[in-house]
Amino acid sequence: MSARRVLVYVQHLLGSGHLRRAALLSDAMTRAGMQVTLVSGGMPVPGLVANVARFVQLPPVAAADLGFKSLVDEHGRAVDDAHKQARRDRLLALLHELRPHAVVIELFPFGRRQMRFELLPLLDAARASRPAPVIVSSVRDVLGGSRDAERQLRMLAYFDQYFDHLLVHGDPALVRLDQTFAHVQGLGRRLHYTGYVVDRSFAVSPDPGVELCGQDEVIVSAGGGAVGRGLLEAAIRARALSVFAGLRWRVLVGAAMGTDACAELQTLARQYDAQGEGIIVEPNRTDFSALLRRCRLSISQAGYNTVIETLQAGVRAVMVPFAGGSETEQRLRARVLAEHAWIDIVEEPDLTPHSLAQAINRVSRRARLRPGAVALDGADASARLIAEWTDGGPP
Repeated sequence: MSARRVLVYVQHLLGSGHLRRAALLSDAMTRAGMQVTLVSGGMPVPGLVANVARFVQLPPVAAADLGFKSLVDEHGRAVDDAHKQARRDRLLALLHELRPHAVVIELFPFGRRQMRFELLPLLDAARASRPAPVIVSSVRDVLGGSRDAERQLRMLAYFDQYFDHLLVHGDPALVRLDQTFAHVQGLGRRLHYTGYVVDRSFAVSPDPGVELCGQDEVIVSAGGGAVGRGLLEAAIRARALSVFAGLRWRVLVGAAMGTDACAELQTLARQYDAQGEGIIVEPNRTDFSALLRRCRLSISQAGYNTVIETLQAGVRAVMVPFAGGSETEQRLRARVLAEHAWIDIVEEPDLTPHSLAQAINRVSRRARLRPGAVALDGADASARLIAEWTDGGPP
């Protein structure tokens, strides 16, 4: 039997978490012997898709603001019809070229309504193909955005019309889909929990002589998106107020915060670190997972990837869930973790250097998380399911 061909579509609008998860899924399917093409419609993120066998970048778009209703191109200009047409044509050409056995759409129809201009034509064409591919929706553990009953019924209607399966990349022992989607019963046996999707490469031992950055440090991060600068600034100011004032703090700055953010935060750090050795401010690193494994404490937002890498590392953590716009995803995920006493929370509206230091001091007295508390094999489990669904199909 020839290798199964899989087309994966992902659109990140603010941060880079959606792209990271899609890349890890694509890598797992490739390792399972499938021919995977990952198509991204978001702004390029250097290094994030390095392990993907075939990557296609559409003319990129991003959210204009935290409302997520308007799209802009890479120059910050409103996306026009010609830009949309170029993306739509490229997607349809790829579908015709690849003749995939499976099409995996990240988040839609449970999000990304603003991308219907290209996704509905793609799905119509996929359904009309002969033979038709298996069509799969891939979503994280928590659905963000509106809980409006009518809108969620429309989501279910789109799913019924186009999709064969739903992969939920979470562990129902921690968060169930019905906590953010009211019509789970309507999904029936098409719903499949996979476990969380996480980068497992951090377990590889470093080469001898390589400096082990992160050892006994406090790691401060805000993901790869454009938000979270307030958290980084509060952390720099909180160091001297916390029980970890004597440790080195490493502050990681996402590229989407802007070209001047790193330099400005370095200037702020010098004001609170007279010796110049206690606070390191640098761009996000590709070895983030390894830093978490070695550090004493993690301070972060509560995005999907950061939370799961924190659980994987078993590190003590303080999280400040992003609460901008209508987003509730991070708050729900963080509160569930706090109920298990795995992390401490500072709500974003309550964030100050003092409130952050108090949370740090509380969590410092807790034991590290025990391994195996949450299912973390979501990438491989997803690959096995897609292989099963496409097994025995035409070449």
